Amino acid sequence: MRRTAVPKANSTAAGGEGTPVSHATPHISAIEPKLFRQLLGCFPTGVAVITTHAADGRPVGLTCNSFSSVSLEPPLVLFSLRKASSLLRAFVEADSFAINILSQNQDLLSARFASSKIIDKFEGVAWRPGPLGTPLIDDCLASFECRVHARHEAGDHEIFIGEVKHMATGSADHALVFYKGAYMMLAESLRKLVLEGQLGTADIDEAYRALYGTLLRLACERASDAEVDSIEAAADEIEQHQGKDALPQRIEATARFFSSIALAGHNEALRLMAQTMTAVLRERMTHVIPVRPRPDAFPLRRKVVQSLRARDAEGAANALDALIAKLRQDSGAQDESVVSLAPAQG
Repeated sequence: MRRTAVPKANSTAAGGEGTPVSHATPHISAIEPKLFRQLLGCFPTGVAVITTHAADGRPVGLTCNSFSSVSLEPPLVLFSLRKASSLLRAFVEADSFAINILSQNQDLLSARFASSKIIDKFEGVAWRPGPLGTPLIDDCLASFECRVHARHEAGDHEIFIGEVKHMATGSADHALVFYKGAYMMLAESLRKLVLEGQLGTADIDEAYRALYGTLLRLACERASDAEVDSIEAAADEIEQHQGKDALPQRIEATARFFSSIALAGHNEALRLMAQTMTAVLRERMTHVIPVRPRPDAFPLRRKVVQSLRARDAEGAANALDALIAKLRQDSGAQDESVVSLAPAQG
């Protein structure tokens, strides 16, 4: 079986001195627009609805995740708007605007103000005029009323800088978060179930079998040899870091093992689901389950890698099932069956 060299115990990756080990992807020199947009999506943002009045007095608004703070003294914020936007003229002609920060329960409101098919965005929406007269949407997390401080052209966008004149708090809910083209509500909902004790080990194991079983089958068809090498390298690292002081390294190696499988499946939707499951398992292991070494799981994890290298889809999925069953059978506590399956904070 081909092996990939991994850092020794005294390397930087293992927490000691030595030559740093990079897990970075190759440098991309050509700025391809679609990929540029995709990579920008790796930065999670909040979601806001920016509002103002058109010249005829109508309230208008749009969904935006380019809102950012600029200065504390004076209090300045900004948002950017596409020059091709049908609302550009309204914002250019207005002397004030409002920023309404959305809660996680306002995803439909976000979609409404982002739609180009809805003419009157405010129809059926509860709002009130602020001290400057700009529309403030009810039940938002916070709102800022701003006087236009400056406006700048920047490529295909117009940047609006506003000086905050009035602000207000609202709902105590969690924020609506946008990440890689989707709202991050599923992970938050599952996180709540974990903390409330409503998401049990059996459910997590079943979800992991279904999700990673599918990813392993896809990886057997689509993964390159280099991607299988990365999975094996992570398995090597897990085996190296078994001491009490190596918990952070073991956790990171385990994270790389499963994230490498998700990448090798070459299915973006399933990869995002895998990220959600990792977040759930991290929460569970951080707050519920003690993490301990499991050298008895090494052969089964190796079997997963061997099956991948042989392009044996059923063998890889069966090895994963056996790994989960082994951890469940031999765990010292009811909830320790997933200890070695995903990262946790040490």
